[in-house]
Amino acid sequence: MTLPSRWPAVLQAVMKGQPRARQDSHYPQWHPAPVTGLMNDPNGFIWYAGRYHLFYQWNPLDCDHQYKCWGHWSSADLVHWQHEPMALMPDEEYDRNGCYSGSAVVNKGELTLCYTGNVKFDDGGRTAWQCLAVQNAAGGFDKLGPVLPLPSGYTGHVRDPKVWQQNGIWYMVLGAQDQQQRGKVLLFKSTDLQCWHACGEIAGHGVNGLQDAGYMWECPDLFELDGTHVLICCPQGLAREPHRYLNHYPCAWMSGDVALESATFNHGPLHELDAGFEFYAPQTTLSADGRRILIGWMGVPDGEEMLQPTREYGWIHQMTCPRELQFREGKLYQQPIRELTALREEEHQWQGHASDAPCMEAGRVEFILMPDGPLEVNFADTLWLSVDEQGIRLQRQSLKNDEMLVRYWLGNVTSLRVLCDCSSVEIFINDGEGVMSSRYFPQHPAQIRFEGASVITLRYWSLRACMIE
Repeated sequence: MTLPSRWPAVLQAVMKGQPRARQDSHYPQWHPAPVTGLMNDPNGFIWYAGRYHLFYQWNPLDCDHQYKCWGHWSSADLVHWQHEPMALMPDEEYDRNGCYSGSAVVNKGELTLCYTGNVKFDDGGRTAWQCLAVQNAAGGFDKLGPVLPLPSGYTGHVRDPKVWQQNGIWYMVLGAQDQQQRGKVLLFKSTDLQCWHACGEIAGHGVNGLQDAGYMWECPDLFELDGTHVLICCPQGLAREPHRYLNHYPCAWMSGDVALESATFNHGPLHELDAGFEFYAPQTTLSADGRRILIGWMGVPDGEEMLQPTREYGWIHQMTCPRELQFREGKLYQQPIRELTALREEEHQWQGHASDAPCMEAGRVEFILMPDGPLEVNFADTLWLSVDEQGIRLQRQSLKNDEMLVRYWLGNVTSLRVLCDCSSVEIFINDGEGVMSSRYFPQHPAQIRFEGASVITLRYWSLRACMIE
């Protein structure tokens, strides 16, 4: 359908869907989530004109992965968000099957979106265009059309442009699949955002000696952090290992040195970015004061997502909390941004045996826990976190059957910082050395209980609701 015929359906879906979603006890109270329909990848994360802008993949018409638009929120502080006009709808021939993910830049003072136009053919084939759109005076975006066709040697799975400027030159990394169905990250450069030159493959299967690296790499994000270069990506098709890459599609990072002139990336091995049940397609930006901030989608494509009970209320998925990244001693650390402490209410402190610790309401809460031995945290008899000398086991029951699903983080656990929001748990291990992000769906009102004989030190706060305006 064309834009005029789709607008009434979108407006009706929002008007009817938002009150319904808010009735769901699982709807988040301080994380960004869709007012109705399905939300997935964060897009176009950027600081511009005194505000943070966060765009997102959104199907306002249903809880499925059809009809992908770009929604738009903005914030002055990464805590309080407000709705902005919808940015993109799939209403042109070059993006008729979805305005897929991408990034945002400031070009000649104008906020400019760089996104993938997805096109599928009746014979099952597909192609992809990398496209631009520029903000107009009304706060919406005017499409400028495609600037990069499907590069030679690759299938129609080429998408998710992350664009940045360095020394007066624009660079773009793209997720791709070559004709042999191997995942790659491609590098392009341009002087004007319009004409792009292919520089080469900088990461992926068969690049820099990396083997068995999957059949498609999505959502690449390349940046410099604390003296090293970091590439975040989502390699689809990685082989599962006993304790990592257990999600249907994982998210990973690697670090090293990038030479843009020669399109080379001398990097180390892949590492899992988040070891929880739900984390995918993160995107980073620089904050107003120069910190590298990440937001991810607390979801995973396929898998069990369509069995989540929130679909009965007409919505599905949410974002993670914003996280500050640091690179120290060869490791990528993630911590909740400091601005989130503004949501804390009265502080409570406690010390003693875990099994004697006070219960907490499993709604909006944050706690910091220092264990001196094994213990278990029981999230409303729905999600279980166990700590022992090996590390962490996070367990929950499958939404399909009675199978217990497990995720792992291996290593010595000295501290846990846990943020909860109605149906989500984000666990930051050892000041951000590891993270486990997961959804869970308890029967509210619900409680968090601590179990075990070990002594723990506990600080905790209830968190204020902070809904999108």
